[in-house]
Amino acid sequence: MMRQPLEYWSLLQVSEALRRGELSSVEATQAMLDRIGRLDGSLRSFNTVTADRALAHARQADAEIAAGFSRGPLHGVPLAVKDLCFTRDAPTSAGMTIHKDWVPDFDATVVRRLDAAGAVILGKLHMTEGAALHHHPDMPAPRNPWNPDYWPGVSSSGSGVAVAAGLCYGATGSDTGGSIRFPSSACGLTGIKPTWGRVSRHGIFPLAESLDHIGPMARTAGDAAAMLGAMAGEDPEDPTSLDALVPDYLAALGANIRGVRIGVDPVYAGEGVDSEVTAALADAERALAGLGANIRQVRFPAGGHGRAAAVGLAIEIAHAHRETFPARAAEYGPELAKTIEAGLKTSPLAAADALRSRRIFAGEVNRLWRDIDLLLIPALPSTTPTVEAAKAMGGAQIGQLSRFTLPFNLTGLPTITLPCGVSKGGLPIGMQLVGQHLSEPLLCRAGHAFQRATDWHTRHPAL
Repeated sequence: MMRQPLEYWSLLQVSEALRRGELSSVEATQAMLDRIGRLDGSLRSFNTVTADRALAHARQADAEIAAGFSRGPLHGVPLAVKDLCFTRDAPTSAGMTIHKDWVPDFDATVVRRLDAAGAVILGKLHMTEGAALHHHPDMPAPRNPWNPDYWPGVSSSGSGVAVAAGLCYGATGSDTGGSIRFPSSACGLTGIKPTWGRVSRHGIFPLAESLDHIGPMARTAGDAAAMLGAMAGEDPEDPTSLDALVPDYLAALGANIRGVRIGVDPVYAGEGVDSEVTAALADAERALAGLGANIRQVRFPAGGHGRAAAVGLAIEIAHAHRETFPARAAEYGPELAKTIEAGLKTSPLAAADALRSRRIFAGEVNRLWRDIDLLLIPALPSTTPTVEAAKAMGGAQIGQLSRFTLPFNLTGLPTITLPCGVSKGGLPIGMQLVGQHLSEPLLCRAGHAFQRATDWHTRHPAL
């Protein structure tokens, strides 16, 4: 098979070429910067490009690699970070006009860890206001490179667009209700929402802290595994980070998935789901069975957590903005302001009921892992909506949109999102594999096996 153009190589292909001396980090970095200059005026994925810093780090990487010193698979590879990751050398706006010129005095732990792994950070990526559902009216919204009339996903929209468009080889994302998985599905990427606490949230602008997850977005399961290996681990600065050994996620890719028990629920994954999505999921199920997976029917716990989730989210979002709302309410976009106001009006009894419902639901979901190792579900219940349709969504439609994502923020369970088809309109279709706590090695292995048997992840937009 003909090799992709440099901008569409996988992260691991770039890493191997750097290691072999077939490519320099400066060459790869300059190619990305040139492409950003040509395309991002219309795609609007980057909020800040740190070209001088990136080239300086690329030169350092080249010198270290030439001297035989390796920092690992990210060494010299151009990446980018979502603009809620604190950075000392560039503003961190979190998608908000209030913070557009604010420069923190320290780097987020994930940024420090990517730097330590030798990654070349190209800049900061646009996102929705405060990592919520909508972009601030005065902030540019990224455009889906597959078709600018279609939704790029939220809130890690800039991350999805930049990786899909070949402007970087991977990016950080955050996920509170689907914000790694929505843009990964809409833009044809592989994204990992890790176990809650697997990646430190120190230096991350919060949305709802008990639901916020930080993870990688990339082209392949192998690429995401390489990034997660650098990002994960206990952090003394984040007491909620997990005290658990970080395994070698890349080493897990070599094993097959014969005998892995994959659960499917035809009702949960089928009712109210677009026929193109169900067809793509059925094809994926057949591919996984062909790889030796043991497909089992299960019953996912019935709904009832949705209202509790909305109440809990609103409360936590109001808490995250307590220093600037209502004091600077006039500078907020209307949708985020409405959510914060709802959180501020929530009664203590409603808050207690939301927490109770969440704990019950988590217990019910955790019982699934007695009989299965992974759960196969869609990423979205429909094909990617248009930008206008996404803007017009009300509470019920948003609840429907997140029916396959939010449950795993509530439970803190890890998921991997993978491209598994293309709609009649030419937009990618995504699926999820969900695992039990700290099952990221198995998720990476299963994702890699699926991608060795399919080619959806090799497709890219014509730009």
